Amino acid sequence: MKYLLYLVISLSLYSCFSTQNTVRKNSEEKPVVISNDSIEYKIIVLDPGFNSYLLSIARPMEFYSESYYQNRNILYVNEWNARVRNPMSFKSEIFEQVIDYDAFTDYGLEVNYKLYNYFKFVEYKYKVNFNVGLR
Repeated sequence: MKYLLYLVISLSLYSCFSTQNTVRKNSEEKPVVISNDSIEYKIIVLDPGFNSYLLSIARPMEFYSESYYQNRNILYVNEWNARVRNPMSFKSEIFEQVIDYDAFTDYGLEVNYKLYNYFKFVEYKYKVNFNVGLR
């Protein structure tokens, strides 16, 4: 199966950003898997707390349009990949893998929503500023 989009974020050692209480609380949380067999891609997010973030902090999926999410994801992915390729300047335990996101592929609302919110989750949890001019 050919994957157009494959993201694995794992923080199995729970970096210095996590506390023991957070680890214990989120150890029961299952990975978020986003996939669509019709265009053969998969995103797996293993970062503890993302599922809770989606349910409690993220705005509802219909809050923005699919094109809004897609346009923001293009900017976020470019910034993310630049950080992955420069591990000496950015925290390599956060920015582990390149995201293969094709701006001309229609991933659908759900995928764009969850990917967008993963970037927002990283900003929230790790106090990262992507500097993509989206405020």
